[in-house]
Amino acid sequence: MPKLVKLYIRHTLIGFGIAALFVGMLMWFDVMNLRSLIARSDVAFLAVFMLWFMHGIVFAGVQFAWAVMSLAEKPKGPRRGMPVLSELKPIPVPVKEASGRARRRV
Repeated sequence: MPKLVKLYIRHTLIGFGIAALFVGMLMWFDVMNLRSLIARSDVAFLAVFMLWFMHGIVFAGVQFAWAVMSLAEKPKGPRRGMPVLSELKPIPVPVKEASGRARRRV
C-alpha cells in the first residue's frame, strides 16, 4: 500500500477517534441538554451515530490536512522575496494649488 494511503487512513482514524471523544464530552457535560434530548428520543442510537459521523468527517479532514501540511520541509538558507531597502528616499509628489497651478512638494 502506498505511503500516502497509509497516511490518509491513519489520520482519518485519528480524526474519527477525536470525534468520538468530542461527542462523548458533549454527552458527558450535557451541553445544551443534548444528552437529555437524545435520551428521550426513540432513535437515540441513530442520533448519536450521526453526531459522531458528521463530526468525524470534519475532524478527519482537519487531521489529514494538518498531517499533509506538516510534511513540508523547512526552507534552508535565505528566504526569497522582495529585498529590503537599507535606506528610505522621499518621492516627490506633484500637488495642485487651488489656482490650478502645479507645484512640486517634497
